[in-house]
Amino acid sequence: MLERDFLKIGARMYRARKARGLTQAEVAEAAEISDRTYADIERGSVNMRLETMLSICTALKITPDELLTTVPPDETDTEEILSLLNTCGAAEKQTALKLLKVYLQSLH
Repeated sequence: MLERDFLKIGARMYRARKARGLTQAEVAEAAEISDRTYADIERGSVNMRLETMLSICTALKITPDELLTTVPPDETDTEEILSLLNTCGAAEKQTALKLLKVYLQSLH
């Protein structure tokens, strides 16, 4: 479903930016817009032109679909899990996998 709520779109931009370890200034520079404009867009307080959205998507390495479409909750959870795992080193990922296996076995 197409999202039209600028606050939700801005929240998706925020999550994508944080998942990549970028600052607002870094995204703004890569998207060739001012820091202030990017901050306003991310807060959902202003609309953005199509060209601006495409530049931001390129800077965040995401597709416009990721900003503009709603995702069912289970897919959102998967994205969050993968995003968290992407911030971990190899040893941390192994520990997380072991913990997940133990947890899932405890459910049965």
